[in-house]
Amino acid sequence: MLPTAARKGASNFFSNVDDFNVLANSLFQLKFKNAVSDSTRIALNSTVGVLGLFDVARTAGFKKNTEDFGQSLAYWGVGSGPYMMLPIFGASSVRDSFGLLIDTAMNPIRFFDNLAVRSALFFLREIEARAFRLPLDNVVGGNPYIFVREAYFQRRDFLIRDGVSSGAFSEF
Repeated sequence: MLPTAARKGASNFFSNVDDFNVLANSLFQLKFKNAVSDSTRIALNSTVGVLGLFDVARTAGFKKNTEDFGQSLAYWGVGSGPYMMLPIFGASSVRDSFGLLIDTAMNPIRFFDNLAVRSALFFLREIEARAFRLPLDNVVGGNPYIFVREAYFQRRDFLIRDGVSSGAFSEF
């Protein structure tokens, strides 16, 4: 188990790496104001924030955006398709699974020449993401499959609509 400061630094580092994809997807969705904020976050956190270990951009008032290629596809009218559970990655849809492939292909970590370093960084990123979600396992009640599926679609709807819920989902 890593100390809290080390976990926060790792989380910040991967968040900074993800900001490159967020920037690209902000542009794909014609969200130019977000793109300016995303590029400023990258510049600040990659330099002053020591390769993203510290989120100085947040302290400076630049909020973290959460755009991905699945959202970009939704922006351009691609439907979500059926729900699916991906090993390691978890809940997804056909659209978002394709989006994940594109986001992974665009991830700056992918361009490391050393396979061992690249694999270790991808592995650590997934462990960090899973550790963040681990406390949610205790919240699941009733049928876990239905709970996770509905929670996934509600979250994606919320992200695609930039924080405005469509209200199209019933309680589960």
